[in-house]
Amino acid sequence: MKRSRSSNAWLREHVSDSYVQRARAEGYRSRAAYKLLQIDDRDHLLRPGDLVVDLGASPGGWSQVVAKRQQGRGRVIAVDMLAMEPLPGVVFLPGDFRQQEVLDRLQELLQEQRPGLVLSDMSPNISGISLCDQAQGMHLSELALDFARQWLQPDGSLLVKVFQGLGFDDFLVQMRQSFRLVCLRKPDASRDRSPEVYLLGRGLKA
Repeated sequence: MKRSRSSNAWLREHVSDSYVQRARAEGYRSRAAYKLLQIDDRDHLLRPGDLVVDLGASPGGWSQVVAKRQQGRGRVIAVDMLAMEPLPGVVFLPGDFRQQEVLDRLQELLQEQRPGLVLSDMSPNISGISLCDQAQGMHLSELALDFARQWLQPDGSLLVKVFQGLGFDDFLVQMRQSFRLVCLRKPDASRDRSPEVYLLGRGLKA
């Protein structure tokens, strides 16, 4: 099937993107790895010994960063409905974390340890209909927050992708109700024109 002009333009931009090129050269699975690297350089999220749960992890760029920075002094559990190639130091749990069967398997993997950090770089399948895409994106952010509230250890942290637009302000209120400190981050690796930002919640409230 012939590509549209917009898809051809996206492909050209993607191929020439400096972070795409760096990811290939440095062995990261996606350019998204640099978003987490830059946020962690600033906020020091990745602590030795922590259990980290990465929601919507495939293809594994963020899990890869966590495993490398922990250097074996912690655990990483990656969860996704999409397949993911194995990564050293990462346990992959296939499935939808909204389903009880998957949550039961996650609980077995946790071994009575609660995560100190939950990560979510989840994005919806883009339809091109902005209102629908925004609603789906906010829904994914809310799912990540609900998961963090249920599973995080006391004082744990959540880093979640959020799309600015309808529903963002309400979600920010929910984050502030759930965490003692909430910061907004827009790493350099995030494209300027993208409405994505990251909210970092630290210190889960009781």
